[in-house]
Amino acid sequence: MFNRAVSRLSRKRPPSDIHDSDGSPSSSHQNPKSTAKWAASLENLLEDPEGVKRFREFLKKEFSEENVLFWLACEDFKKTQDKKQMQEKAKEIYMTFLSSKASSQVNVEGQSRLNEKILEEPHPLMFQKLQDQIFNLMKYDSYSRFLKSDLFLKHKRTEEEEEDAPDAQSAAKRASRIYNT
Repeated sequence: MFNRAVSRLSRKRPPSDIHDSDGSPSSSHQNPKSTAKWAASLENLLEDPEGVKRFREFLKKEFSEENVLFWLACEDFKKTQDKKQMQEKAKEIYMTFLSSKASSQVNVEGQSRLNEKILEEPHPLMFQKLQDQIFNLMKYDSYSRFLKSDLFLKHKRTEEEEEDAPDAQSAAKRASRIYNT
């Protein structure tokens, strides 16, 4: 269940229905300069599915992907309304990230660890303190390295090259409008 939630959260959102001035679908699917938004703040990065994907790629190489996975799982958990589903997700988060036997244990302060008994009466913000710790760990450690990484810089260069390249489809549309009037 958790893996489906993470997969769902990290998938690229479908392109929005952005249209050019003539009403036809826009030729640009990705928001230009997304790397600039990612570089502005970790929050912006985590709000963008493509940013999450790239950050996960980076964290995987650093052997700390569990941090962003935990953060995403907590975000998904906070949106859960059904009490039974909340219990299941809380247990899954605990077993995956917080238990001493967790397969992808996150590094949180010892006194912040949760007791298994709290899982019986879950509430949407039960992981908030731990999520904040992991967020700060990512923000002041992994995120700054990500912004200097080859992975980020390569994506930024590609984005800049695409922006500088003339858009053939737009040029063709302009030519068509000129000659058809």
